[in-house]
Amino acid sequence: MTQGIRRSQGPVNQEIRRNYWMPLEGRHKTGAWEALDAGYTERHRAYHTWEHLAGLFEKLSRFSDLSSRADIIALSVFWHDVVYRTQNHDGTPRTDYENVRDSAGLFRQYTLLNQLDADAVYDLIMATASHLQARAEKQYYAGFAGDLDLFLDLDLSSLASPWGEFAEDFDRIRSEFSWEPEVVFCSRQIQILENFIKEDTRLYRRAETREKWLDAARANLKRCVTELKKRVAENSSV
Repeated sequence: MTQGIRRSQGPVNQEIRRNYWMPLEGRHKTGAWEALDAGYTERHRAYHTWEHLAGLFEKLSRFSDLSSRADIIALSVFWHDVVYRTQNHDGTPRTDYENVRDSAGLFRQYTLLNQLDADAVYDLIMATASHLQARAEKQYYAGFAGDLDLFLDLDLSSLASPWGEFAEDFDRIRSEFSWEPEVVFCSRQIQILENFIKEDTRLYRRAETREKWLDAARANLKRCVTELKKRVAENSSV
């Protein structure tokens, strides 16, 4: 895989604000956009940026006919990665769950939604902490379970990108873990990705997204695991 270079944010955040945020702005307290922008433009980020969200919004628009409440999914897209750090202040590794929990908490801080809708968004955000195991425990509205499945599929859609884009995204994630030794990072990623490609894993939940993305995602994941194992072998022999 290539050494990735962070993509310029450019006007991406302003395009997202104009096209997707403005219809939802009134459902938030003052300062919500500033909190989002501060999060997604943090200097240590390379993959979990506004550009990641732009891709999700584009795909949500493409598959909007599959959703019951596209507005609930859009709100979840905005807030699901607003808090993202790979290390705690003391230098210890930070778990995905901690980032997702704090992102959901920040959403709670700024939302003006009614209780049911707020709880629906909260649960969608929290589902990203355990993609493969997440299930809808409560039906906040008709079709909520399907919206949860669609949202999680959208969040994993980049796994099916053309290989060059997939490799660049992976390198950006690697840069977010630049403090972690190569063998440790690669070994952890191998474990995660091998879980994604198990035959009994429901990587994509909706039939429409599964048909479009599953084969490409599996091919990318298998190729990535092979390359990571080579990296581990090379660095272990040094």
